[in-house]
Amino acid sequence: MNREQQIKANFSLKDQAVSFLQLVASGKVREAYKRHIAPGFCHHNPFFRGDADSLMIAMEENAAKNPQKILEVKRAIEEGDIVAVHSNVKQNPEDIGGAVVHIFRFQDNQIVELWDVGQPIPENSPNENGVF
Repeated sequence: MNREQQIKANFSLKDQAVSFLQLVASGKVREAYKRHIAPGFCHHNPFFRGDADSLMIAMEENAAKNPQKILEVKRAIEEGDIVAVHSNVKQNPEDIGGAVVHIFRFQDNQIVELWDVGQPIPENSPNENGVF
């Protein structure tokens, strides 16, 4: 086991999923992929091809357009090899943001599959509980 694998073994899958998202949000997309993405990774975002490179390029383009992006994790849930992270993602500090859920599947401490779903946060919602 190399040093990177030893470090990852000490973190929960939940911690690794959050680390991946935080790196991506801060514009360190390639670092996030290098640390956390397994060979053969696939994703289910309907706006891009399902391979790792297509999503990575899209994430890099988004990071370049939104260098002040903010990811605020509200909760993370781990069950077996699946992790769900519920977050408020803002493209900049003035943005009200969106409620996003990323669902990760891990194998051997690496992300092998990713789903993401989201909704914009309405400015005037009748629901007094809010989205979080």
